[in-house]
Amino acid sequence: MSFCLLTRLFCCGVFLCWSFSAQASVVIDATRIIYSAKEREVSLRLSNQGQQAALVQTWIDDGNPDAKPDEVDVPFVVMPPMVRINPDKGQSLRIAYSSSSSVPKDRESVFWLNVLDVPPLPSARLSNHMQLALRTRIKLFFRPVDLPGSATESAETLHWSLLKSANKTVLQVRNDGAFHVSFNSVEVKLKDGSGLKVESKMIAPKTSAEFVVEKTLSASDVKGSVVYEWINDYGSNVRNEAKLHF
Repeated sequence: MSFCLLTRLFCCGVFLCWSFSAQASVVIDATRIIYSAKEREVSLRLSNQGQQAALVQTWIDDGNPDAKPDEVDVPFVVMPPMVRINPDKGQSLRIAYSSSSSVPKDRESVFWLNVLDVPPLPSARLSNHMQLALRTRIKLFFRPVDLPGSATESAETLHWSLLKSANKTVLQVRNDGAFHVSFNSVEVKLKDGSGLKVESKMIAPKTSAEFVVEKTLSASDVKGSVVYEWINDYGSNVRNEAKLHF
């Protein structure tokens, strides 16, 4: 059954039914995938913790969450692309990389694994019942051979600056490393002992990013450091404090 067909089936359910029920039963055993180019393939385990069988569709995209499986163009193959998982059972996914000239060799690239959990139809037709397919997306980091440094070094050597931009205070971060850094939290330390949280996002290797600070700050307000939590290869939060430049 194609993705488009699944979409049409569940959209029909939305318009024909009244009540709502949706609960993901299929669980992924990781929060991210690390794919080293040295590996022929990597595997990932799915488990059905629900009480009914689930139909699962999997695919990889390049960062566009709206792209459909038959529209994406990525150098990866996921097997099986669709599978039924019975209650209290599991299924291993195999992800294989095919060489591509579009993937840079001097830095890590990020893709996204999609897991679409389609619940079974109810045993009896219910007039007030709606079913929805639930999708989970996790990051897939592809690492070419012989990258300089490490993911930890990239996270620990970030360069932080506080700038003024269009009457706003901006926290700029520069990543000179070859690996992505995903943040759980970022906080500017103030002289009064408090911390000002700043909304952040993942920063790509060899790039810089700017995070808007909600209040206007000057050098006299700031203690001179940034405390940030980044997420390592195992999905754990690591806390670091770095000097803040002006």
